[in-house]
Amino acid sequence: MAWDTEGTRRRLKEAATAEFAEHGPDGTTMARIAERAGINKERLYKYFGDKQALFETVLTDELDKLAASVAPVPGFEDIGEFAGRTFDYHTAHPELVRLMLWEGLAGGRIADEANRTAHYKVKAGAYAAAQRDGVLDGDVDPEHLVFMIIGLSAWWASAPQLARMLTGADDSDPAEHARRRASVVQAAERLARPPAPAGEPHSRPA
Repeated sequence: MAWDTEGTRRRLKEAATAEFAEHGPDGTTMARIAERAGINKERLYKYFGDKQALFETVLTDELDKLAASVAPVPGFEDIGEFAGRTFDYHTAHPELVRLMLWEGLAGGRIADEANRTAHYKVKAGAYAAAQRDGVLDGDVDPEHLVFMIIGLSAWWASAPQLARMLTGADDSDPAEHARRRASVVQAAERLARPPAPAGEPHSRPA
């Protein structure tokens, strides 16, 4: 019987994503990832190399999924909704934020750093273009604005215990999820939009 290589790789990456998100790269082992996937550990090494290489593969794949799922509207005409969709993604896939936090805590090699840096430079350039066009507020550095929009969208999933203590509910509550999303959308609009002329509302009507 032919070995299902792609299926095996997928199961190993799914197991690795869960283990790394829960325990970080230093807190898990290749043996535990293989056991979780129900696949021989030697095959894990064969497909992905060492544990650091596997962590980098997992994180890069998860970031690629985010980029493919939440693309900004050209020109950032709807920055609030873009932030809201990013919030939706992070709350549905909290493992990505956890992987990012573990990467920062480890303080070691950054996964796919050159390509990720280039990606963020392109994104900052797009924000800068929208600022020059008057769509976004030009008083904030575009690189800082990118970071702050990410923070608005992702921090709810980064510190769910803080969110629960403040709001008295979890994101699993549909009403609370809707309130959080609305706050993210509104905050992104207020942060990123140019100041409205006196007497006019700051945010665009729904």
